[in-house]
Amino acid sequence: MHLRLYLRLLAPLLLILALGGWLAMNVTEELTERWFLRDLGLRGNLIANAQSDTISKVLVNGQWERIHALFERTIRDERLSAIALCSTDGLLMHRTKDFPTDLDCAQAHALQRSGNVELTLPLGKVMLGIFPVSTEEHHIADLVLLHDLAFVERRTRLSQQYLLVFMLMMGLTVALLIVLLTQYNWRRWNLALRTMLNPASNTLAAPPEFRSFMDDLRTRLRDLEDHYRHGQYSDADWTAERLRSLLASHLHGDELLVVSNREPWTHERIGDALLVRQPASGLVTALEPVLQACSGTWIAHGSGNADRECVDAADHLMLPPGQQDYRLRRLWLSEEEVRGYYDGLSNEGIWALCHLAHVRPVFREADWQHYRQVNQRFADAVIAEARSHNPVVLVQDYQLALVPALIRQRLPEATILCFWHIPWPTPEAFGICPWRNEILQGLLGSTILGFQTRHHQQNFLATVERFLEARLETERSSVFHAGRETLVDSYPISIAWPATAPDSARQRQLGRETLGITAGQKLILGVDRFDYTKGIEEKFIAFERLLEKHPEWIGRLCLLQLAAPTRSSLADYAALSERVARRAMQINNRFGRPGYTPVTLLVEHRDQAAVRALYGAADVCVVSSLHDGMNLVCKEFAATRDDEQGVLVLSSFAGAARELGEALSINPYHTESFADTLQQALCMHPAEQRERMSSLRRQIHDANVYLWAGRMLEDAARWRLQARMHERLHRYQHS
Repeated sequence: MHLRLYLRLLAPLLLILALGGWLAMNVTEELTERWFLRDLGLRGNLIANAQSDTISKVLVNGQWERIHALFERTIRDERLSAIALCSTDGLLMHRTKDFPTDLDCAQAHALQRSGNVELTLPLGKVMLGIFPVSTEEHHIADLVLLHDLAFVERRTRLSQQYLLVFMLMMGLTVALLIVLLTQYNWRRWNLALRTMLNPASNTLAAPPEFRSFMDDLRTRLRDLEDHYRHGQYSDADWTAERLRSLLASHLHGDELLVVSNREPWTHERIGDALLVRQPASGLVTALEPVLQACSGTWIAHGSGNADRECVDAADHLMLPPGQQDYRLRRLWLSEEEVRGYYDGLSNEGIWALCHLAHVRPVFREADWQHYRQVNQRFADAVIAEARSHNPVVLVQDYQLALVPALIRQRLPEATILCFWHIPWPTPEAFGICPWRNEILQGLLGSTILGFQTRHHQQNFLATVERFLEARLETERSSVFHAGRETLVDSYPISIAWPATAPDSARQRQLGRETLGITAGQKLILGVDRFDYTKGIEEKFIAFERLLEKHPEWIGRLCLLQLAAPTRSSLADYAALSERVARRAMQINNRFGRPGYTPVTLLVEHRDQAAVRALYGAADVCVVSSLHDGMNLVCKEFAATRDDEQGVLVLSSFAGAARELGEALSINPYHTESFADTLQQALCMHPAEQRERMSSLRRQIHDANVYLWAGRMLEDAARWRLQARMHERLHRYQHS
């Protein structure tokens, strides 16, 4: 270590020791003097008592030579300078030769009464003490002693010298120990840092006192790695063509399969009409561009009432309609299976458990059995569709947590990428699930397990550490379980770019005209699934509070909430629907006027073109999620606004909030601040809107869905390459 660092460590210590030594010496001098003065008083009483018999006999017999001899012997003590004997009447009867001639008994008594007992005489500094001489019956005389104080000063200086030497030795010893311990810990820190940065160089674990620092450092390094990887991928626009190029160069045309519960397109028959539409789903929004870019097979549950009419004999269908870029394999589930696997365990259990939205999760044994059976059916479908022994399989979301391990049993060389789209809770929360170990083991059948944010990734690793016998490699962010390694990482999902329709300005104008929004009115838009995690009710409450605080908006401001119906058969969702409808009616009754409806609640599905028109018509888009893995509505809104106008109000509890820093952040639980943020959004200057929207669009443009897929697939390609190299090395060693 550098000398300056030692000086910074030791200089304060030496200064404190010097100050402490100075204080100690002064205190020592004071205490030593008090102790010696008390000792002199005790010695004076002892001398008077010891000589009382001799003095009483001399006073009776008049043998003064005995007094003289006695006093001379007594003053040989280093602590006495002179002695005098006074009668009870105050007359000086005898004194030694050094006793001051100008000091008589009366003066001595006066000095003692005044407290002025320390005198400076020619013979030096002395202390005056008068001690009574008594027999058993009478007080016969007073003994006046002049104690020599020079020895007190000598002893005090000697004590101070010893104390100074002790303090100096202690200071040197402590300084040496600090230097040695600092050097030792510095070497340990360096070793731990090198071990962390290059795990292959040393297998020693980091010292316990540095583990918190090491964890923070690893987090920063991973953030830098993410930044580097984004920078590596963002040197050019990410498009479907670029993704195809990456797959051709990295995966060499390997087979790609996507597995999800929700299908990308549904067929619905209404009367004689057959409708083909895309369901409102962030998962579908994110994944279909990947399948269009990569080709392959999508395996999903066929939920439309006309889905069976539109597939071939093998339950296959080419999509999207009219383009045929990829193949869909539909899987059929009975109503009982849907109730148990999807409505029951997936949504009443896992969904409620993973979202901190104050809904009690429900776990039933029958639902678990259906969940296991349906997951097995999905895994069997993957095996049936796979044309090779090592396909790349993308398993999507919490409904299929057991599928990775089930595929691994049949296709051990497959590269399985499982992406968990919703939040992952803390270990304490996930411990509520009765089948937590089975779900964790199912997910760890993946080659790569992805989460939306670093926070969810860390929660999963902590959960594995809590409940499974597994080894975690924090440097690689991987888990070793059942003889296999699973890489656990964060891959924030996004949308395809561009997301705007031709003649978007005209579309925006038509959208406002269709909604009846005049030039003087402003529109707040919400686009959500009708789910208790989306904060729709909290949005309405904040809007009502805004109108209370700013009545000037009454008649000039509308809230349009598009809520796509979902899981309406579940009690919690039905209750939410009733509460939201009642709240909308309450606001309209309170603030509505003829020709003015403050809140419009549309409980329906709309296609992407219609939703884009709503995005363009809105002045403010509000995403008020109570808890969300990512939320793509906020990204779709910003991507649509090529006029760089409009304001995004985004819940801090949505995963997208970590990426979209230029949005206005809200806490949907805090109604007052929520309403104030809406007011800020409505009053924002167009120049500030342009700055914020430009930044949001640039972020979404650079980190689009093709980048999301590219990162995962590039990691999968690297993994497959390492596996092939390991296999070749293994064959070479055994050949």
